[in-house]
Amino acid sequence: MSAHDAERMAGLLEREGYAPTDSEAGADLVVINTCSVRERAEEKLFTRLGELEATRTADQPRQVVAVTGCVAQQEGERIRRRSRVVDVVVGTQALRQLPELAARAASRPNSRKPLVDVHPYEDVSFPLGNVRRGDPVKAYVTIIEGCNDFCSYCVVPYTRGHERMRPAADILAEVGEAVASGRREVHLLGQIVNHYQAPDQPGCGFADLVRQVAEVDGLLRLRFASPHPRHVSQDLIRAYAEVPQIARHLHLPVQSGSTRVLETMRRRHTREEYLALVDRVRAAVPDVALSTDMIVGFPGETAEDFEQTLSLVARVRFHSMFSFKYSPRPNTLARKRYADDVSEGEKARRIVALQDLQREIQRDIFERLVGTTVEVLVDGPSRRRPDELAGRTSQNTVVNFAGEPAWVGRLAHVLVERAGPNSLAGRVVDVEAGVPAHAG
Repeated sequence: MSAHDAERMAGLLEREGYAPTDSEAGADLVVINTCSVRERAEEKLFTRLGELEATRTADQPRQVVAVTGCVAQQEGERIRRRSRVVDVVVGTQALRQLPELAARAASRPNSRKPLVDVHPYEDVSFPLGNVRRGDPVKAYVTIIEGCNDFCSYCVVPYTRGHERMRPAADILAEVGEAVASGRREVHLLGQIVNHYQAPDQPGCGFADLVRQVAEVDGLLRLRFASPHPRHVSQDLIRAYAEVPQIARHLHLPVQSGSTRVLETMRRRHTREEYLALVDRVRAAVPDVALSTDMIVGFPGETAEDFEQTLSLVARVRFHSMFSFKYSPRPNTLARKRYADDVSEGEKARRIVALQDLQREIQRDIFERLVGTTVEVLVDGPSRRRPDELAGRTSQNTVVNFAGEPAWVGRLAHVLVERAGPNSLAGRVVDVEAGVPAHAG
């Protein structure tokens, strides 16, 4: 969502006459967009601001520096107390104010007081056609802002505000605009994306919205992030089974395999309920790939609790995983109520053990695909081999192969010849005809 916020702000700035530049030194405006979910986000920001201040020269008196995003929302005017270089601070709910604030700051270069807007705006609409999308194949579309769940470890409700839904009509218009521009895959975004209820269509829940989005002509794949397990309804599971545009990949954050820890985390589901959900999803969609988020070393997590996490991972066999060592985040219930009582050494041991198990599972899943033919939506050049192409299967597996730039945005069928720890490699059997993706 932070990456998509950056696309939105870039689009708004371009509408006001700004153009992107590769030269930070010559920029009229430098925007640092931040996220505070991870540990030390604040210190990374101030390190970056220190670098900017150190390189600023006498011929840059009018350069404006703006800090936006979650750390901006969290820290507000306190940012300026630690950095003299900041001119504008824009919170998560005020990103539409960035062009106006930047212009005002540029008009008063000698002012030492930053312009700050961290107000909790209720309006989550966004002007159509004002997103500078950075990916030629994929488009991000926000459907919910904020969160009401207050999981005890999570800073999001404090930085993103309470839950606000975008009208379904606005969402469908943006999806249509993105697909018309050449994007073939759409990612619906929300802190709890499957909690969506359309404010302009009574009775339209997330599963209904997904079905409407899938009907947009030209859309090849539909993904969304991140759903909460307790809001995965039977209607959504049926949509997975019935709607071919929905990618056969479901990110299903569990955070821990221990019911006791899950209760302390305020996740509002048990280990048993999560495993039962996994069974229902796989019964309806046998080829689905599941991914998850996991936290180790949460306050009070015992060795037995961690063993339950390992056993859950072994039982579910996730396709991929984002795993983290617990770190207290500002304002959260966990920071206020619980001592961070698992040592750093023990956290490190546990995350290594968890990641070793996950790598073993992924290796087995990927090796079983060698010799099969998979359908890949071509994304662009491979990250490690620029002379090759890369894309993802419906299950979100990266596949590398030799090909032509004109294939970007098309579906290719690839015979898998090799399996690595995080991706596959093979040769193209055929490529579907079609209009290539947007090039800019």
